[in-house]
Amino acid sequence: MFSHTAAQSCEGRCGEKLAVCSCHSTCDALMDCCVDFKEFCLEISPHSGSLLGGTDFRILNVVFDPSATLTCRFKSEIVTQGFVDVDGVGHCVSPMLFESGWIPFEVSTDGVNYNRAGRWLSAHHSKLDVAFKLLLVNGTQWQYYGTPGVGGVLLMVWNASLINAERVNVELWGYEETGEPYSEHWQADWTYLYTVGKDVLNNGAFSFTPKPTEVPLSNWHMGSMRVSPSTKPDGAQNVNALWSGAHALAYHLEEAFRRDSAGWALGKCILWDEEEKRIPNFLSEIIDCPCTLAQARADTGRFHTDYGCDIEKGSVCTYHPGAVHCVRAIQGSPAYAAGQQCCYDSTGAQVLTGDSIGGSTPDRGHDWGAPPYQKPPRIPGFSHWKYDVITFYYCCLWSDNCDYYFTHRPSSDCRTYQPPKAASVLGDPHFITFDGATYTFNGKGEYVLLQSAAWSLSVQGRTGPMKSENGSVIMATRLSSVAMKEMDSDVIEVRLTDRLDHLQVLMNQEELSFSEQSWMDLKGVFVFSAVPQNVTVMFPSGAGVEVRGRGGVMALTVLLPLEFNNHTQGLLGKMNDNPADDLTSSDGVITPANSSPQDIFTFGAGWAVSNESSLFTYDSQLLLNEYHFGPKHDPSFIPSFSVTEDPSDTLLEPTLRMCSGVGAEFCKYDALISRSLELGNSTLLTQRSHAATMQDLQLVVSCGWLQPPRRGHKEGTLYLQGAKISFSCDHGYCLHGSQERVCQEDGQWSGNDTHLCVVLQSDCNNCGVIFNPV
Repeated sequence: MFSHTAAQSCEGRCGEKLAVCSCHSTCDALMDCCVDFKEFCLEISPHSGSLLGGTDFRILNVVFDPSATLTCRFKSEIVTQGFVDVDGVGHCVSPMLFESGWIPFEVSTDGVNYNRAGRWLSAHHSKLDVAFKLLLVNGTQWQYYGTPGVGGVLLMVWNASLINAERVNVELWGYEETGEPYSEHWQADWTYLYTVGKDVLNNGAFSFTPKPTEVPLSNWHMGSMRVSPSTKPDGAQNVNALWSGAHALAYHLEEAFRRDSAGWALGKCILWDEEEKRIPNFLSEIIDCPCTLAQARADTGRFHTDYGCDIEKGSVCTYHPGAVHCVRAIQGSPAYAAGQQCCYDSTGAQVLTGDSIGGSTPDRGHDWGAPPYQKPPRIPGFSHWKYDVITFYYCCLWSDNCDYYFTHRPSSDCRTYQPPKAASVLGDPHFITFDGATYTFNGKGEYVLLQSAAWSLSVQGRTGPMKSENGSVIMATRLSSVAMKEMDSDVIEVRLTDRLDHLQVLMNQEELSFSEQSWMDLKGVFVFSAVPQNVTVMFPSGAGVEVRGRGGVMALTVLLPLEFNNHTQGLLGKMNDNPADDLTSSDGVITPANSSPQDIFTFGAGWAVSNESSLFTYDSQLLLNEYHFGPKHDPSFIPSFSVTEDPSDTLLEPTLRMCSGVGAEFCKYDALISRSLELGNSTLLTQRSHAATMQDLQLVVSCGWLQPPRRGHKEGTLYLQGAKISFSCDHGYCLHGSQERVCQEDGQWSGNDTHLCVVLQSDCNNCGVIFNPV
């Protein structure tokens, strides 16, 4: 009796499926949860917050004794003090962390037994909603305070309800990284500096007139403001708090800065320049930028919008004047965890530092950090501020010495950039392989869409029968779920829901909520979902998977870098620029793409997964019966391989009128088989979208940046095939080299190098007579 009762409890066993009940996240849907599942396997609200800590989150579905003393332990090592409110609701406070992503935590009521478990999402501070931050009003005033013409009263505001106190302290904290760079002694540290406002009313606003500090306090040049309960000691760690974003501490610097900010900043810039010369150069290992804005926005497996310069949100490009959109390489570089940034102007051309202060710059510290985080230069946000942002203030913003900065942070042009290749699944369902072969496979089951042993990458698709508007089964299928993983990453599954075009995302069979954060750092994978209809999954190999809910079906696009050439198999084909072998079975037999629908059906059936290799979640009786216990490819489901264009069909004429041009054949099939013009139109638009993506990802030839001649000028900042660059000299000088150069098809500039202007011979107007180079 004792062992049977013990087996019923989820205490200390969250995530397990026990003999008689379950503590696994799927138990709610399967209705087989142990009776105490929600008491020990915790749900919380909010479920995310800044990696700087201080968020008060509630424990749901559990009533605690009001006299209980809660302690919360994160990663089995960081302890914060919780509390129980008058309603018996337990609260935890998130700790300061040096990483982003899901953090496991445990809760104890006695300080000894941590028998309740949950997870907390630590978010990059700049990706946090402004409602959960301490906001510095007029950020320019804060970060230029003490420079000529900038002074006065500084104001900050916050949501007072997020601090559980009537009175608060306002504190300044400084960030620093110490120790030998790239050694095991390199450490990150937040330090409490001093209290700006003591025991002030928590009314959501505070203002002050800052005073300069002295050494050692003035040695901190970047940091963050914090508001926390005044009942806590000054500088107390891991308490309920709100933080501002990282910023330059101009208002706090020493008197010397206020007397001569440009001279002070130049001195710091020169010291940084000397330090950069001593530590390893990371530029050679970062990925090259896409050549055009279209390429940058289409290459979603390797590049993602830089939130500081986003064309979708008005292009407020504070640090990149002249640009309308920037992207960042998603992955940190292999050895140094460095980042790449690429910015583009309104014509879609790259903005380079050789031409403009607004040019894109690479980063010694990737802005979003790099797994496994924890230590410099991998700390999300703050390593980037330390090495790439505050240094930009020294050299470019507080002084006019950008040449120092751009020597170490020059824009990467795109001469070695190779766009990825794309494959798609759309409609009910139709396949477009990486090499451009097209076919229709309407099997019902679970199949290998893409498999690559070289990267241990697997993308699987589940298909199910379509239904008409009246609920009858249509003899065709649709993609209903996609599951994927790379190496030992978390398993990500994206599937259709009962809500039209809304997608559900699962991580290791547990649902992810994007209600608070649109970007998630997970184990070996990143996931982005700004709206419920779109999900993008990004892997370290550079593989990107885009899933879209469109017209009641799921559309899928997979993007792979060229390193995957000759290393793929599955329904999306061999990626080798040869469409003739794309329909290759798992045992090596090739089916031509123009084969009969029945032969293609047989080919597709051969790529069914096994239960042992399946990545899917089976959290309903229907899924268990149809896909887990049933065959992975259902031989009893025989689709309609073709549709008859019956002149007496009233749907035919509007279908033919709608379905034309690119995507016409798939459009006609889907509209007529489903009896739905909406589905046909959705298929048409999705295929045209794929065609547009392929056009955006066309290889573009770049000849590389050209410098203006000394004592002269250059006209033109476009360096792609067909572009022309013209050169001229200052008055009294003559050009040495070609006056005009054209970017040629072979990636070389026409003409001769134009790198200097020479003094004209007295009263000679013939530039052919040159001497005395300057």
